[in-house]
Amino acid sequence: MKTTLDIQDVLLLRAKRLSKRTGKPLRALVEEGLQHVLSNPSGAAKKYVLRDCRVGDPAGPNPLESWSWQDLRDEIYGEPGRR
Repeated sequence: MKTTLDIQDVLLLRAKRLSKRTGKPLRALVEEGLQHVLSNPSGAAKKYVLRDCRVGDPAGPNPLESWSWQDLRDEIYGEPGRR
């Protein structure tokens, strides 16, 4: 079936370059892209979840609470001991 699509110029240019580089016809690339999108009906990629890297007891006291901003800065930027 033939159809007409409006595609951004930059996207079409990239697709044409990929078509030339891979030897696949532009039609095949468009079909591949549609198959990819349709295979994931939710339209959302898998959500990335950061691993839990917390240390210490979350219910315990905050060890940095008594530090001033200058103390924290010195600790972060490698000038410990100036407290």
